[in-house]
Amino acid sequence: MLRNGHQVVSKNGTGDSLQGCNLFSGKWVYDDKSFPLYKELECSFIDDGMACERFNAIAMLEELRGKKLVFVGDSLNRNQWASMVCLVQSPIPSSLKSMDINGSLISFKAIEYNASIDFYWAPLLVESNSDDLINHRIPDRIVRVQAIEKHARYWTDADILVFNSYIWWRRPKLKVLWGSFGSSDGIYKEVEMLRLYELALRTWSDWLDIHINRTKTKLFFTSMSPTHERAEEWGMPPNQKCNNETKPISKGHWGVDSDPRMMRVVEATIDALKARGLKVQMLNITQLSEYRKDAHPSIYRKIWGSKEEQSNPIRDADCLHWCLPGVPDVWNLLLYAYIFYY
Repeated sequence: MLRNGHQVVSKNGTGDSLQGCNLFSGKWVYDDKSFPLYKELECSFIDDGMACERFNAIAMLEELRGKKLVFVGDSLNRNQWASMVCLVQSPIPSSLKSMDINGSLISFKAIEYNASIDFYWAPLLVESNSDDLINHRIPDRIVRVQAIEKHARYWTDADILVFNSYIWWRRPKLKVLWGSFGSSDGIYKEVEMLRLYELALRTWSDWLDIHINRTKTKLFFTSMSPTHERAEEWGMPPNQKCNNETKPISKGHWGVDSDPRMMRVVEATIDALKARGLKVQMLNITQLSEYRKDAHPSIYRKIWGSKEEQSNPIRDADCLHWCLPGVPDVWNLLLYAYIFYY
């Protein structure tokens, strides 16, 4: 398995985004000279679940001087947040950087630059029974589809917001709650997932429309991060998942776990916001990440219990998250380009 992220996506695609270049279309090529962009052991901010061994950190820090960049969403967005922190932190002396956890908010601060790079855990964007940063593995998910203020008050003053929400919606139906948690008068109903996803994004977009300062805040939505849990999709025996994979998929691939209907809902929501004068740029990382079956932690995560996991890789291999250094660094190279030229 390639655990050190020695890959880069080419920028030779066609399209009309970002000065005529479609950054999200291309192919993976081997590059062991300019990558990885940082060393695993040099970044203490990598979560142990992600640890597996042309970005200008100073320019990015200068761009963030006096500003707040916030990633909002699930553990895949936390993956991207950790990548961004690792990309910028190396030039900063230890005494001038810090990380704090306050409930669902994790905040990295570059003190000299008065800059903050935050992650806020909101896997469904709107309020849910899965909103605790640590204790959130709840199979019977309940969503307050019209309630977002509990989370959004932590985003209000951000200069750059990067949202995602996908993996926690992956089930046919979820329960929706009209009312508040802990109240006896709440009304619960099971609703088809896609309809509920639409309603949640409508709540999210309405909040943005009302509260975002259009002259200050840059908005992004990262598209769905693909999984590689079905090895038969690339011609390997079923149930092998991403174990022992060492090379990307070389030809066109779109996994069955990536739901294009959900992407269309996001695109429609962004288009509706654009019609209201609010620009949200989608970071379309899905297709370029689909190729990277080799880039997941698999059974090599540095976490307690890993010996047990390695003894049962079919069950326990992590083919959802991404190694760092690795694929999320490329996502952030794309974000970097849009922050400077968007």
